[in-house]
Amino acid sequence: MTQFDNAMRRQVFSLPELIRSQYQDLEPKTRSILSFEEIFNIQRIVLTGCGDSHCAAMAVKHTFEQLTGLQIEVVPALELSRFYPDKKLGFAPKNPLVIAVSNSGGVVRVGEAIQRAVKAGAFALGVTGNRDSLLGQSVSRVLDLQVPKFESAPGVRSYLVSVLTLLLLAIRIGEVRGRYTMDQASAYRKDILLQADKLEALLPSLDAQTERLAARWKDFEAFDFAGAGNDYAAAWYGHAKTFEACGKYAMCINAEEWLHLNFFMRNVARIGTIVVCSGQNRGIVRVKEMLKHAFQDMGRPTAIITDSPASFSEIGAEVLQVPKSEFDHSGSLTNYVPCALLMGYISAMIGETYSRGCKDHWAFAAHGNGINRSQLVLD
Repeated sequence: MTQFDNAMRRQVFSLPELIRSQYQDLEPKTRSILSFEEIFNIQRIVLTGCGDSHCAAMAVKHTFEQLTGLQIEVVPALELSRFYPDKKLGFAPKNPLVIAVSNSGGVVRVGEAIQRAVKAGAFALGVTGNRDSLLGQSVSRVLDLQVPKFESAPGVRSYLVSVLTLLLLAIRIGEVRGRYTMDQASAYRKDILLQADKLEALLPSLDAQTERLAARWKDFEAFDFAGAGNDYAAAWYGHAKTFEACGKYAMCINAEEWLHLNFFMRNVARIGTIVVCSGQNRGIVRVKEMLKHAFQDMGRPTAIITDSPASFSEIGAEVLQVPKSEFDHSGSLTNYVPCALLMGYISAMIGETYSRGCKDHWAFAAHGNGINRSQLVLD
């Protein structure tokens, strides 16, 4: 047992079994939650949520587009509730399909967004672990999550379940709409389930490597996360956990925009730079250019999260290997894991309390009050 064992690390080590158990629960649910008629009726899909749920929506956006052939939008809950054009809600019977993700279901802004969407004529599917919550009571249909309880930590398990649920929904919608055969759909699902075995095999070495990296980076003042395509969400997740677990400065940016903006930052030797890029990422050539500038030209401390270490051997930076998948979208289930391990370790090493313990300046946020007791505003 490592000296710096922590709750986020323990959540990470529970993920292989969580994938297996949640797959068994969610695969049949995602097959039956929408009827054939409802699936064929879909003309456009909007994914929404807040925090990690919004991140999960970003992780599957391109997958939904590829598998369903439909236009997909990821819209933050506040944007959907207050700014989204009326003409894009209820433009056709039960359209668009709005999928809202919130494990607790109590985030006021998500409930507000869904109430507005339903009032305008959209069909709303809530993905939540509490059908009696504001979200559960506001949607047209509820897909029940049953995430086994575990010790509290900045979301590791809940994020995986959100991504898993959305991936299975995308596969089902594309299957019913005839985008591919049932055999191909089965192959997609099998690839998802295989992530459990692959992650389990990699975790011991990944864990030890990440602990060593955390020991070198724990006193850095800031962290920069970059990615593109399906991998961008894992980078976003990493910057979010830096805030929650460590309370340090962090930013997430598209790999192209990094070369327009972030590389100007001073004190480069004290900025941990984490780049997420799978071997199948269509932006890999540009990401490698960014990495060469960051690590080789600027000397930034750099780590690459990838399922294909050989693709980045020329860079020379540290590589954190995550499970390889046959289909690129399956990697969204596990490519965020090194970020969770790294920030969990740094938090333990510097003695930082998750979420600042919701004390002092942060007392108003205790019990989720900052997001669950907001004023609900409807036109």
